[in-house]
Amino acid sequence: MLKKTNKLIKKTSAKSRGVFLFSGGLDSIIAAKILLNQGIKVLGLIFKSYFFNEKQAVESAKQIGLEFRVIDFSKVHLKIVKNPEFGRGKNMNPCIDCHLLMFKKAKQIMKKEKFDFVASGEVLGERPMSQNKEALFLIEREAGLQGLILRPLSAKVLPITLPEKYKWVKRQGLQGIKGRARKIQLSLAKQFKIKKFPSPAGGCILTEEVFSNRLGELFEAQDKLAKNDFDILRIGRHFWLDKKIKIVVGRNQEENEKIEKLKKLKDVLMSLKNYPGPTILIRNYSQKKLSEVIIKKAKILLLKYSPKAKNQKDIQLEIVN
Repeated sequence: MLKKTNKLIKKTSAKSRGVFLFSGGLDSIIAAKILLNQGIKVLGLIFKSYFFNEKQAVESAKQIGLEFRVIDFSKVHLKIVKNPEFGRGKNMNPCIDCHLLMFKKAKQIMKKEKFDFVASGEVLGERPMSQNKEALFLIEREAGLQGLILRPLSAKVLPITLPEKYKWVKRQGLQGIKGRARKIQLSLAKQFKIKKFPSPAGGCILTEEVFSNRLGELFEAQDKLAKNDFDILRIGRHFWLDKKIKIVVGRNQEENEKIEKLKKLKDVLMSLKNYPGPTILIRNYSQKKLSEVIIKKAKILLLKYSPKAKNQKDIQLEIVN
């Protein structure tokens, strides 16, 4: 039944070893802690991309004494965001493809470094797209890890895995959580004396509607993109003047400063010298020089969001090429 994974199974050792997909959220903190408390050697794999970083996960791993490794898979992850094989959720989130990519990387490390199994903090039924039974089994099958993915928080409501069967982990110490409620996880956090963890409402930015809309527009405008292009989607008001030129308008001083730092070589910054107002960035994805018409439209937007400069005749512009 498990021909594909039987080759990966090694004899039971005195101390089993697992690689863990560690996001740094409450679920992954508790799931990893359950394994650590059983004396299992756990290596946390922390993934970073253009759409999420490693900071929270690193902080959480240090809090519970979890050995970890940061893996930057930005370029390959971007490919699946653009064209996911298994579709997207409500917005631009390719959850199944994303999880599958992580599990495939985990499998490579498991085989190369002779770990026994892969684990994650997934909870059955918590995420509608990627954490239903069909999705969980699909990911196991596509990753070639049938029976070797342990989900400590939902183990008792899922089929028994090889780590449990071969007693690499103690099944009685695992949980049977399902659904979106976090009551049991919060109780376990208290029991394990875990005081710091991010709010469950955080989530992946690819699930956010505004960011997803901006990302979709960006994909239509340009093929060759870098981290800077995605970072700027997180701030300001965005306006496309045509299919290749966009304007980003800062909404406060903090955003103005970020916009200035995100300026690329071909970008133009515009602001007012003698009145308070936003910083505007003009990003040109075309090969053409910015026309006077574009500069004029940018000035109109600048004044629109500078109420103290309204109807003033002594306005002075500062333009940085």
